[in-house]
Order: sequence, then structure tokens, then C-alpha cells
Amino acid sequence: MTTPLSFRQIVNMNVGFFGIQFSFGLQQSSMSPIYKYLGADEATLPLLWLAGPVTGLLVQPIVGAMSDRTVTRWGRRTPYFLIGAILCSLGLLAMPFSPTLWMAASLLWILDAANNVTMEPYRAFVTDKLPPAQHSLGFLTQSAFTGLGQTLAYLTPSLLVLCGMDKDATNGSHIPQVVVAAFLIGAVMSITSVVWSIRTTPEAPLDAAQLAHLRGQRPGVRAVLADIVTAVREMPETMRRLALVKLFQWYAMFCYWQYIMLALAHTLYGTTDPTSQGFRDAGLLNGQVGAFYNFVAFIAAFALVPFTRRYGAKRMHSACVAVAGVSMLCIPMIDTPALLFLPMVGIGLAWASMMGNPYVMLAGCIPPERTGVYMGIFNMFIVIPMIIQIFTLPLYYHAGLGGNPENVIRLAGVLMLCAAVAVLWVKVAPVSGTTRLTPPNPA
Repeated sequence: MTTPLSFRQIVNMNVGFFGIQFSFGLQQSSMSPIYKYLGADEATLPLLWLAGPVTGLLVQPIVGAMSDRTVTRWGRRTPYFLIGAILCSLGLLAMPFSPTLWMAASLLWILDAANNVTMEPYRAFVTDKLPPAQHSLGFLTQSAFTGLGQTLAYLTPSLLVLCGMDKDATNGSHIPQVVVAAFLIGAVMSITSVVWSIRTTPEAPLDAAQLAHLRGQRPGVRAVLADIVTAVREMPETMRRLALVKLFQWYAMFCYWQYIMLALAHTLYGTTDPTSQGFRDAGLLNGQVGAFYNFVAFIAAFALVPFTRRYGAKRMHSACVAVAGVSMLCIPMIDTPALLFLPMVGIGLAWASMMGNPYVMLAGCIPPERTGVYMGIFNMFIVIPMIIQIFTLPLYYHAGLGGNPENVIRLAGVLMLCAAVAVLWVKVAPVSGTTRLTPPNPA
């Protein structure tokens, strides 16, 4: 039986998510510009984002299943947090010094693999440590750190310019020096935040029966793969219905991340030339509005907790994603930078919900002893839509969307509205337990 934690303890256990999401924020805001600086073609840009979905598809279910079976003096999940954070930091250090397109794409594979090693054991860690009545607070706290980490990741280049760095200074690969500095800062953030969580929040010790069960399981890769196959075959109905929701919303978000900066460069600065000042200005603006929607997500994650408890994760997720769909449809119509912050409120609400509420719905329907493998499989519902987007969008980018990045953003808006409808069909198990979300005296 898990013991309720104070709000401070729940925050400490999720600080490591800040570093993971700082890294993801740098990828979302900077990889398309980096690829363009290194000579990438705009139509095939999605193919260069293949690393994240494929490594997530392969790594997360396997690592999740392995973490369910791991027995070490440090716990089941902790070794994966630490190894992933170290590899992530090394990838961030090397990325902005890539001299060629193939090297940047290769480093992204390493970076995404490292993040994926950390991610699903971290999701499982929440259900390991918290009773069911605290799951919403635990996952929405992770969502808050997602918003905070990505806010700072998007905003770091602009903050460095405010501190005196030259926004037009570039290295030998034409990558702005402010972007280089942001990746170096991210490398430090990644390892230090994970170490903080490891030191402040030890894993819950396993009792004798749990240890005997784990040690009695068949060892080896074949046993792990068999676990994954069995889990897929026995997948709860709630999880199956969430697959359609995640297909729409993650296809949409990948469209948004890949093309928002190019859309802003075209609509606000009238350029597609990556060597122009307008293109660099669009990159800074994208960082600022991206930081804003992630800051909204940081605030909204905590604000959503009482509403999620009252109205349910399903209804709240549908409302938030619908607002984001309308917001994305409005972006191409805006020709003033200041007005861009309005639709970012809607995108921030959806981002907070996407990183929390689906996991709240999931946590109530999966067996505790298989949390790691099911969290890993659940991530497949994120990466498979991304892989589909990567291979399908280039097929109709010119013929169906007119070779216009603004139309990709419009497509993302329509898909988010589809996700808002699809989530209403999900059957959610009732939350068990009556434990209060926060004890009266946080320690």
C-alpha cells in the first residue's frame, strides 16, 4: 500500500522531468532551424525528425518492461533515470557543433534514445510512489515541469540576447551562437535535475513477496519481449480507445513543431531564406511564443487539478484540445507578432492536458505490477502517429498543401479538433481511494 506524499515531496520527485523536458524543448524549437542552416530541404524536413518516434517506439516499451523486472540496490527505475540523463547531456553538448546535416541527424538519434531511456521509467515512478487518489496531482505536476522546462528552453536564446549576446553571430555551420549556448545550458540542466530527484526521492522499497516475484521471473531479452507481446494482447479497453485520440493529437503536434517557425518566417517576415535576418528573427519569435505557451502549460497544469477531479480527465482533455485546435487555425491569419500570444494560451492549455490527463486516464486501468511496460506501450501511441506523419506529410506537402507551411499549421488545428471529439468515446475507470491530494502540512 503506497503512502500519500506531501506536495513538496511530489514536486521533488518530478524535478527530473524539468531537465528531460528542457531537452525536448530545445529539440522542438531549434532542430528545424538547425537542419535548415545545414542545408535541409523544406519538403523532406519531417524525415529528419524520424529519430524521436523510432527510438521511442523501440526503446520505451523495452525499457519500461525491463524496469518492471529490475532489482538493484538503487531501485527499479533509478538506474534508467541516471543513464538516460548522462547520455542526454552528452548529446546536447555535441548537437550545436554539428558541421553537417547527417551528423546533426545522427546526434538527434542518440539524444532521443537517451531521453526515451529516462521517460517511461519516470512515468512508472509516479504510480510506484503515489496512491491512486494522488495520481492526478503526480502526473499534472510532471506536466507542470514539462511546461516550465520547455518555457525556459524556448526562451533561453532570447534571454541570452537580452543579456548582450549578438543574435546575428553564428558559428562555422551558420548556427546562431545563442542556440549553441542554449544547448550547453540544457546539458547542465538535464543531469542536475535528474540527480536532484534521485537524491531527494528514493524509490519505495519492495517487500519480500515482490522481490521473490521479480527474481522468479524468466531473465533475458526474450522474456522481456514476451512481456510486451502479452501486455499488448491484454491491453485494457481504455488504453485501446486512447490510441485514436493520440493519433490525432500527436500527428498535429509534430506538424506544429516542424513548421511553425517556417510559417512565422513566411507570414510575418516574408522570407524562406535561412541566411536572412528575417529568418533569424522568426526563430527568436518562435522561441518567445513557444516559451509563452509552455509557461501557460506550467500554470495550467496545477490549475487543472481541481477541475480534473471534479469533471474528470476525459472532459477536461476534450475541452483543452478543442481550444488548441481553434487556436492553431487562427495562427496563419495573424500578421502582428504581439497577437500571436493569444492563440498560445489555447495551445498551452492543451499541452498541459496532453502531458497529464491521458496518463490519469491510463493509470486507473493498468495493473500496478506492469506499470512500466504499459507506460512504454502507451508511448507507442505517441510515436506511431509521429512516424505516420513523417512518411505521409512529404507525399502531399506540395500537392495537397501547396508547399505552404501555413497550411500545415491549419491541418494541425483540424486534427486537434478531431482529437477533442475522439476522447469523448474513451471509457474511464473510476478513481479508487479517498486519499487527499495534499496533506495539510507539507514537509
